[in-house]
Parts: sequence; C-alpha cells; structure tokens
Amino acid sequence: MGTYPVKAFGTEAADAALKLLEIERRTVKPNDVAIDILFCGVCHSDLHTARNEWHHTVYPNVPGHEIVGRVREVGADVTKFKVGDLAAVGCMVDSCRECEQCKQGSEQYCEKGNIQTYNSPDKHLNKQTFGGYSAAIVVDEDFVLHVPKNLDLAATAPLLCAGVTTWSPLKHWKVGPGQKVGIVGIGGLGHMGVKFAKAMGAHVVVITTSASKVEDAKRLGADEVILSTDESQMAANSNTLHFILDCVSAQHDVNAYLKLLKVDGTLALVGAPEHPLPIAPFSLIPARKNFAGSTIGSIEETQEMLDFCGEHNITSDIELINMQDINTAYDRLLSGQVKYRFVIDMASLKN
Repeated sequence: MGTYPVKAFGTEAADAALKLLEIERRTVKPNDVAIDILFCGVCHSDLHTARNEWHHTVYPNVPGHEIVGRVREVGADVTKFKVGDLAAVGCMVDSCRECEQCKQGSEQYCEKGNIQTYNSPDKHLNKQTFGGYSAAIVVDEDFVLHVPKNLDLAATAPLLCAGVTTWSPLKHWKVGPGQKVGIVGIGGLGHMGVKFAKAMGAHVVVITTSASKVEDAKRLGADEVILSTDESQMAANSNTLHFILDCVSAQHDVNAYLKLLKVDGTLALVGAPEHPLPIAPFSLIPARKNFAGSTIGSIEETQEMLDFCGEHNITSDIELINMQDINTAYDRLLSGQVKYRFVIDMASLKN
C-alpha cells in the first residue's frame, strides 16, 4: 500500500511537549475518503492520551478526534462523498462490523473494540492511528460524516466528540417536552448538554458548584440553576428531576445528585473521574433510581446530531487557536481556563 507524508503535531513521550512531526497517511483505497483538515477540536482525552494518563499510549502520538475538513480525493467505490464536500470525522475510524453491536448500528460498543481515530491499531499501515492534529486524514467513507453547510465550521468541530457524547444519552433516555432535566457541570461537555436538552424541549436545570457560572448557564439555555454547594437549594429540589446528565470529570459526590431524581429517574455519567465514585445503596433503592453511563454515539447518531444542529443552528462555544499554541492550551485546559472548547485552526500548521 502506498503512503505519503503529512505534517502533524504530536508528542514522542509522556513528558514531552507536542511539536511538529511528519507522519504517513495511506493513499486512498476504493472505499476511502481523503480529507484536508480545516479545524480540529481539543478534547480532554487528547491531553490524557498525549501524557499517557490512561497508561496505554503508543508513541509517537498525534491526538485529535473532532475533525472538520474538505474532501480532497475519494476512492473508486465511494458513493457518499465527492471532491469538495465538507466532511467530518469523530472518535472512530472503523470497527469489526461483524459483532452484534456493530450489526445493530452501535459501533461505539463494538465487542472487539472500535478503531479509535488516534492511538488504536491501524490495520492498514500496521502501526497506531494518528489523529486530527494534522494536515490531512484518510478514512473509510462509512466513518465519515456530512456537515450542514449553514454551521460555522470551527464551532462545529467539537460536536464530533463533546456534542455526540451528550447527545447520545439524551436521546437514549428520551429527553423531551414535559421533562425536567439536570445538567451537572458546565464545561466542554456540559455546555453542549444544556443546548441539546433545551432544543429537545426539556425544562433544563443546571447544577454547578460555581456561582460565577449562573448567568452563563442561563445564556446557554438553562431555565433554572442550582448551586450544589447550597444545601438549602439542593434540598428544595429533591425528587424533582426525571434525568440527570453528569458531565463532571473531577471527583464528586454522586449521591447528592441522585437525591434530586424522581422515582425511576436516571443519572447518566459521561464525565470520567480518575477514581471510583462511591454510591450509597439507599441513594438508589428507595425510589428505584438508576445510575448509568454512556460513551460516544454511533455513526448514525452522530449524523443525526449534526443534522439536528444544522436545523437548530447549534454549535459549540469555542476559542480558536493556532496549532503552535497547543501546549499552552493544554495547560489552560487543565486549569479550566476555556469557555468552553479550544479549536485548532489547521491553516496554522501550513505556516
């Protein structure tokens, strides 16, 4: 199989800064789409992986799984895209396509493990996959998404991870009119959860530890805001919520939020704290409450989410940066100094 060199930004060790690298991309196969990358979102997973905080990184590592670009070339058998189309790539670039989950359209839960956009085995080149901090990417058309033309392209990029990660559980638990829905944490994930739940017709209640985020939560679409540090506010809202989307990745007391659920209510965790979260049995048992988790969405769900965003003009709140500023952005991400998602202008990689 032929390859060609592509400029990228990545790291060669857990304690090394990201820097300019040269990687290889495969020449297009019959079902492949080659995309010139215009924008790439910065996900907290990128930082975790680059710094080997999940202890499975293969180096060199090129992060990035919130990719928006334009099709440069298509393989002979491609039917879904043509040269010049806007296109997007999210967290997956392949799966086994044979297991029960893949056959029912849930590739994100592939029983053999889906192929992630970066740091996964690349069956084509016999090395690890490289992500979107690069000038171009080549992906099977079945894992490429269409981008609504009316959306701001830079602000669309985070939808490919932060967007679908919040969209999928909201859809799965059938959030909609007549429901009171809590969103815990207003960050890269939480701010998208607020926008989606509101557009789906729910009454949205933001739950935050920070009084400084009250007005921003309302700007994003929250109907109410609860300060979780105020015991009286928490007590006054016991047994009032049908569903809670927990977007917090730091250690926190889930039991305090479970108290807010009605009978048969569900709290779904999409944040990923480093350590286990203790659950008191009587936070669940007396009112048949559910503690659940959710990962990204399927390709079908991701396209559905993008189409919904096009119809409702929903994008992420972003700060656009140059590729050369990624190491500073990582430091700011760690300290929560972004509202609410960094996006890399990949034109800066060409300079």
